[in-house]
Amino acid sequence: MHIPDNYLSPSTCAVMGSAMLPIWAVAVSKVKKMVSAKQIPLLGISAAFSFLVMMLNIPLPGGTTGHAVGSVLIAILLGPSAACLSVSVALLIQALFFGDGGILAFGANCFNMAFIMPYTGYMIFTLLSRLVKSDKSKYIIIFISAYAALNIAAFFAAVEFGIQPLLFKDAAGLPLYSPYGLSIAIPAMTIPHLLVAGVAEGLITAGVFAFVAKTSPGIIENREDRTYPLYLLLLAMIVITPIGLLAPGTAWSEWGAEEIGALVNFIPQGMRDGFSFKIMMPDYTFPIIKNETTGYVISAIIGSAILVIVFKIVSEILKRRKKDA
Repeated sequence: MHIPDNYLSPSTCAVMGSAMLPIWAVAVSKVKKMVSAKQIPLLGISAAFSFLVMMLNIPLPGGTTGHAVGSVLIAILLGPSAACLSVSVALLIQALFFGDGGILAFGANCFNMAFIMPYTGYMIFTLLSRLVKSDKSKYIIIFISAYAALNIAAFFAAVEFGIQPLLFKDAAGLPLYSPYGLSIAIPAMTIPHLLVAGVAEGLITAGVFAFVAKTSPGIIENREDRTYPLYLLLLAMIVITPIGLLAPGTAWSEWGAEEIGALVNFIPQGMRDGFSFKIMMPDYTFPIIKNETTGYVISAIIGSAILVIVFKIVSEILKRRKKDA
């Protein structure tokens, strides 16, 4: 679901990025009020969790791949605003360092995975929790919320892809950017997510929630609790990230310009001559490390470490400001 650069027009990217600005502003304001400085590191752990779970690619029908996002889990545990910020920072690190998602398309990716998904999932979870009071149904509700939210986010991404050939064409009438219209983009994105990726999202969300409820229940109850079980979870996820390499193929519409040219028999001008950004560790690999598995694990360590450290620094800054005040 990571939209690469040059699949969306610059104007589409600008609109999506502009739409995220007030969303981020509101999220920061709410997190400041609801989350204490001591709890800010939880956002770093959450961001690292989302980063790692997005590395675990799974095969989808049609020969493509997909992944879970984890934003609904974060929303249920810490609130949708915290999820919005955590996933946004995770997506930023992926785009800047690993080329997973575009730089220009950052706003669009955040809109889908850091806004639509956590807020929609949290709304569904809240509504169903009010309608069904049984404790036995809690994990079913969590599964449904995560499953539905991922599929809604995938639908939004499909529409963003699908409107490109309708709005942006060259003089010959050929698409400038994503060449697939709504009739192709919507089923290509939604069907695999409905059948496989959404199920994986729901199971991971319910499973990790159960783990947190057992090892650190205070987090669910909005009070401080031990966090070392969560770090152990991140460590375990780092170890298993190479599983993501086993899924054959590439995620739908995350192909390079040459690949898309082979599929549609031409390279859209916007893709051929579009924005290019040199990535340090493209596709979670290292130029000096030939072993793909080793590079993937090192990428997982670096990415998750950056996220945890960034939020810990923010926590310390907030603590000092509060102390000085």
